[in-house]
Amino acid sequence: MNPFAQASTAPLSPPRRPSARFMLAHPAHCIALGFGSGLSPVAPGTAGTLWAWLAFVVMAPWLTALQMGLLIAASLLVGSWACTVTARNMGVADPGSIVWDEVAAFWLILWLVTPAGFWGQLAAFVLFRFFDAVKFGPTAWADRHFKGFGWRGGFGIMLDDIAAAFCTLLVIAAWRFW
Repeated sequence: MNPFAQASTAPLSPPRRPSARFMLAHPAHCIALGFGSGLSPVAPGTAGTLWAWLAFVVMAPWLTALQMGLLIAASLLVGSWACTVTARNMGVADPGSIVWDEVAAFWLILWLVTPAGFWGQLAAFVLFRFFDAVKFGPTAWADRHFKGFGWRGGFGIMLDDIAAAFCTLLVIAAWRFW
């Protein structure tokens, strides 16, 4: 067995609750904790999704559709790394305070449903939070099969929310079709 692989996949510390000091200790923590939205004591995933919505609304007038798509692609790659590092440093495979998965997934939804107005975006928000919380079908599969530390864990943290985004987009597409 490769000793380097073992060291990189094991948590560095016993489980810990994040704080502002923890978040600011490493750039990956700041990203993974959604620039502080994941520190919410109540429903951090919802807080992260609300932060994503606000950030998208602020960025949208300044970015072209291509630039937004590239930003989202980069956020998925960087997010996988940030979630890997942060989960390992927290000593928890998929802590609720890591919300970058919600951020990137909700940006993807908003980007693909644009030009949706407030009510369409609100419907997307509610659907996404439902699919992320309930975790059935592809979301449950991703959540079950990609747990742990190392790249697979960070990728898994991101993947179950991408699956929830896919389910959300499927419902929106079906609704628009009918």
